[in-house]
Amino acid sequence: MSWNPALEPNCPAAGNLDSIETVIIPRARDLGGFEVRRALPAPRRQMVGPFIFFDQMGPAEFVTEQGIDVRPHPHIGLGTVTYLFRGEFQHRDSLGTNQMIYPGEVNWMIAGNGITHSERTSAETRRAPSSLFGIQTWVALPETDEETDAAFEHHGKDALPMLKGEGKEVRLILGNGWGERAPVTTFTNMFYADAVMEAGSLLPLPDDHEDRGIYVLDGSVEIAGDTFESGRMMVFRPGDSITVKAGPTGARIMLLGGDTLSGPRYIWWNFVASSRGKIDAAKEAWAAGDWAHGRFQLPPGDTDEFIPLP
Repeated sequence: MSWNPALEPNCPAAGNLDSIETVIIPRARDLGGFEVRRALPAPRRQMVGPFIFFDQMGPAEFVTEQGIDVRPHPHIGLGTVTYLFRGEFQHRDSLGTNQMIYPGEVNWMIAGNGITHSERTSAETRRAPSSLFGIQTWVALPETDEETDAAFEHHGKDALPMLKGEGKEVRLILGNGWGERAPVTTFTNMFYADAVMEAGSLLPLPDDHEDRGIYVLDGSVEIAGDTFESGRMMVFRPGDSITVKAGPTGARIMLLGGDTLSGPRYIWWNFVASSRGKIDAAKEAWAAGDWAHGRFQLPPGDTDEFIPLP
């Protein structure tokens, strides 16, 4: 998709520091040569719109025969969004899905009432050195859709709107923004995008979403004269016009937000729900391990092991 005038800022300033509600410094965790930086949930901010979990995966480099092995585990009450910048891995789930994902594509798994999945470096990828770098987020489902049937969608990068103009490229991953809409099924008004910006370029945040935030993945950005380096998430006050300016070496940022949910969400392990009772029921079902007749099944082709209940 070519230049879109909605990408061009209408205001000369790059925002106001008073518009920043929260600055989040992600917590880093080493998973044995593979680092994860978690921005959401944070002590001062559980969610941005419906986004309740935000992990930067890597960057990581693997030698031949190495990779990631996230064993089968369950989810309820959310949708997982996987988006890669480098590398690839294999998704399997209890619906029978067996899907590779590559940079610029999106895997969208709707857990609903319950799903089990695994994420592994494929046998083919392990035959040579490889890398992995990406973002995984969880979107909490509205209460009316928490018990929906599980589902999975994969969309190639050519299916996602790409907006270009004045030194930036923005790929819309989920929802609606800048006059475009991504093809991924969503349950509330939201947006999620990947933006690559040249030095000094300006990008306005969509102004038709209640909650909005950005995560600086690479480079730096300037807001009202202050600079924010990579590895920072900024959450903005609702209603304020915000324009982000890329720093002297450019920037790559993730933009996210949308409508807030009608009530609080509880999060425990891989479960998200509007009540503790729903989480307790999911805990009992996973601990029972009745893969043949219970609420959860293991992914076909990946049934030799699973992550036990903590």
